[in-house]
Amino acid sequence: MLTKRTISTIILIILTVLALLNVWASAFVITVLIVLGLYEFFSMLEYKGIGIYKYFGIAMGLGIPVSIMCRFELTKGWELFFFILVLLFLIIMQFKRRESAGVIVGISTTIFGILYVSWFLSFLIRIRFMDGGLGFLASILIITKLGDIGAYLIGMGFGKTPLIPRISPKKSLEGAFGGLLFSVLGALASKPLLPFSYGHLVVVGVAVGILAQLGDLSESLMKRDCQIKDASHIIPGIGGVLDLIDSLLFTGPVFYSYLAIMLSP
Repeated sequence: MLTKRTISTIILIILTVLALLNVWASAFVITVLIVLGLYEFFSMLEYKGIGIYKYFGIAMGLGIPVSIMCRFELTKGWELFFFILVLLFLIIMQFKRRESAGVIVGISTTIFGILYVSWFLSFLIRIRFMDGGLGFLASILIITKLGDIGAYLIGMGFGKTPLIPRISPKKSLEGAFGGLLFSVLGALASKPLLPFSYGHLVVVGVAVGILAQLGDLSESLMKRDCQIKDASHIIPGIGGVLDLIDSLLFTGPVFYSYLAIMLSP
């Protein structure tokens, strides 16, 4: 498992570096991850027995990154209008159901999936499209994924104290601290890419490290609810796309918002 995980990680790093070099390649790869992540998420719900419209949810989720790439914006807060339309379509589609049971759960989980996977991850595209976006996107990837690597390595080598065994039996308190340390180191290593002081970067590293682990634990909680171990087996040694991007789902939106505030005139 460690060998497979190492090989997969090296390949993913190479592909990520190549994609980062071009703004449209970055956006395309993130969009592909969104589509695959949505497919895995809705498949998890189907496995649990929740009645959803999988392909409608994927199509609506695809509309978010595409709209960002096309610079489409009806109003400044058009996302609210978008989700109102999605809700209306979902309600109308329920009229064709033979039974009324599970309607609320199906609608709620479909909208949640679009928010959780598509909207959250699409903030990485927004980051890449910012002035200096190459460095910003590289930084959040370094800080977040180094935290993942640190938590895995420290937890595997020194983990003895369970973190939240009800959610993830293999995660340890030692691994959590290791992940936090690696995130801080990643933030410091990103100094050439970010216009912040070293002290500022330590704060960014701690905040991103905490958010990354919350994202990881959140996905573990959902998988536990659906009684599955991995979202899929598409990536050897790692699992599915959701297992790959879970920590970025929280760090991306917060980091984008933070940059927008700090860099505003």
